[in-house]
Amino acid sequence: MHGAKVHLNGVNSMNNLPSAKTVRDIRSATCGPVGPPQVTNDLSENIILTSLDDLHNWARLSSLWPLLYGTACCFIEFAALIGSRFDFDRFGLVPRSSPRQADLLIVAGTVTMKMAPALVRLYEQMPDPKYVIAMGACTITGGMFSADSTTAVRGVDKLIPVDLYLPGCPPRPEAIFDAVIKLRKKVGNESFVERKQKSPTHRYFTIPHKMKRIDPLITGSYLNAKTQKAALKSADEESLEQKTKETESTTI
Repeated sequence: MHGAKVHLNGVNSMNNLPSAKTVRDIRSATCGPVGPPQVTNDLSENIILTSLDDLHNWARLSSLWPLLYGTACCFIEFAALIGSRFDFDRFGLVPRSSPRQADLLIVAGTVTMKMAPALVRLYEQMPDPKYVIAMGACTITGGMFSADSTTAVRGVDKLIPVDLYLPGCPPRPEAIFDAVIKLRKKVGNESFVERKQKSPTHRYFTIPHKMKRIDPLITGSYLNAKTQKAALKSADEESLEQKTKETESTTI
């Protein structure tokens, strides 16, 4: 049949191109049972609308890097979080040994006046934005050392600004988790523009103490008394006699 168009299995014999129906059949046979994806009209399933503050805060609260820093017994509870029993890595907490790579300072333990300059130096070396958790009663108010100690700092907030206070002596690791969760909520509600307006300032001050200087009771003058000298002299003579007897018994 010359000049006639013959269709075999949906294929045009003139130009050897499959028809549209054949293409659909081949596609349905080779692809899975699920049809081609259909773009829905609901924008909530395709587009995420957020602000720069929310995105920035979400990234920061999910990656708090605490500094490996401790001064007293509270650090034992803080160090327990690194183990597999509590596993604080699931909160995105990655302990760092350098203050230049950390943004969270957990002051765990009593802070003395000798340690205060080092603590302030570590805080100043941390990049902004940075946060501080005062852990334990000794860190917050001086604790048991606030009554008679002359070297304990009565509250670390006299040295550096504190964002969250965690009481206890010492606080349990679960309490530290609760403090971190509360700090994450604070970070999530911050504003990028208003951060400088609400940022805490340094607190390099302390209250004047009302201690009165008195002369020491033990001055060492009793060592110069005649009775003390006589007692020391007799003790020396007795020890000398004992050594002499031991030497004679050894030679015999």
